Amino acid sequence: MKTKRRRSVRISLTRLVASAAAFLFAAAGVSYAAGEPAVASSAASPVVTGPVTGGAGAVQMYGTAFDPAQVGYEQSEYFVSGTASSYTAVNSLTTDGRWSVAPASTAAYTTRLVVDRPKDPRRFNGTVVVEWLNVTGGLDVATAWIQAHNELVREGYAWVGVSAQAVGVNAAKTADPTRYAALSHPGDSYSYDIFSQAGQAVRDSAATVLGGLRPRSLMAIGESQSAFRLTTYADAVQPLAHAYDGILLESRGGVAPVMAPLSQAPQADVPVPDGLLIRTDLQVPVLTFETETDLLDLGYLAARQPDSARFRLWEVAGTAHADTYITPVGPTDTGDGQGDVAAFNTLIDPPATPDPTHPQVSCPTPINAGQAHYVLEGAVHALNTWMTTGAAPAPAPRLEITTTGGTPAFVLDANGNVKGGIRTPSVDTPVATLSGLGQEGSFYCTLFGTTVPFSAAKLAELYPSHAQFVANWAASTTRAALAGYIRPADAAALVKAAATSTVGD
Repeated sequence: MKTKRRRSVRISLTRLVASAAAFLFAAAGVSYAAGEPAVASSAASPVVTGPVTGGAGAVQMYGTAFDPAQVGYEQSEYFVSGTASSYTAVNSLTTDGRWSVAPASTAAYTTRLVVDRPKDPRRFNGTVVVEWLNVTGGLDVATAWIQAHNELVREGYAWVGVSAQAVGVNAAKTADPTRYAALSHPGDSYSYDIFSQAGQAVRDSAATVLGGLRPRSLMAIGESQSAFRLTTYADAVQPLAHAYDGILLESRGGVAPVMAPLSQAPQADVPVPDGLLIRTDLQVPVLTFETETDLLDLGYLAARQPDSARFRLWEVAGTAHADTYITPVGPTDTGDGQGDVAAFNTLIDPPATPDPTHPQVSCPTPINAGQAHYVLEGAVHALNTWMTTGAAPAPAPRLEITTTGGTPAFVLDANGNVKGGIRTPSVDTPVATLSGLGQEGSFYCTLFGTTVPFSAAKLAELYPSHAQFVANWAASTTRAALAGYIRPADAAALVKAAATSTVGD
């Protein structure tokens, strides 16, 4: 009887998934034509050489682990060389971000760009996502590419990773001294101008860097440590250089020590204030993406600001600064649906080891398996639409916070998940309690949050049948997709992943 029931349920679920997918693709798709930057870039144009070959024959960077050819992309690497400026403050660096800065000292540099682009030029959508590579782990990590690559590939973006900081350059040289012998970084006081010049290189040397693709828009993106620096960049340097057409800040903090100085030793130390906002007079849109961890543990609450003509804030429920998609799922996800199934399964059976290649790094409790990467892909699409058409995303709800007792804390629902914010099916049709807080152990572990799967009894209470669970999950997914927070292709994959599960059986 169980087999017959299961077969009949699967038939009905197949119809549900098919109809939901068709609806999501038809209802949430947006087409647009690429626009022009509001103000022409004025950054210096560096010398570009490459593509780089030799040495061990591989790009030294932590990113996705599959061959880009599997998804119709190709990867190449280039060196960029020039003279970069550090900056000094002309006026007081106030919390509103409305600063005046000026070039200070100069230094020669040679750094590198890693480029992923569509092999078929007809697939290119005209936008280049330029990522400030993250160096928290002591080497260049393409965190935003790992999280959002399925959307970038589906929609035909080009992606450029920039070794903007000395740590990344030095790590590459150590890993492959022959390949990277020419690299030279003068220090992170020059990182802001290097990042501007990287954007200029994409525009001026597109025939080389992009293999002849013609970029129309450049989106700057940075996650965590890179977002800290990109926040300072947005307020201080973007108004001077006009290098980018939009900026996506993922998981920035709001108080020391997770604030990036304008200048640092051995140059003059120029710190920025706690509670730093994004200046409201920027001529390009900025979208800030925050998890629960960022808001309370990294102090972004002090920098929370209202939406404005050029600013949007997305706070995502049930998410952590890092999670099971960043590692272990995302690096091997080719967008064929298997990654969505693997991600769903981490909600049911979450790992305590963030990186399976380093099993010695284990956290006391299972890490967060929330669905941040799906919403980040929605954020990329929303910002690109804003950049290229002028159509801003609607304001998003904030996570609910109480200050009863004097210490800010999230307001939780009956299942232990935070109320408010951008909702995904993992919190609206939950199978676990998800949090960006509460993980103990090393600082590294605290960034990964927690997942506490529901007991079999609780799952049975919430979802008396598998069909009921999938129907609820599909409804939650559809709401998020229609609001623009989840892309249609991801929504369809999420429903299919739920249908393959045993929840409700």
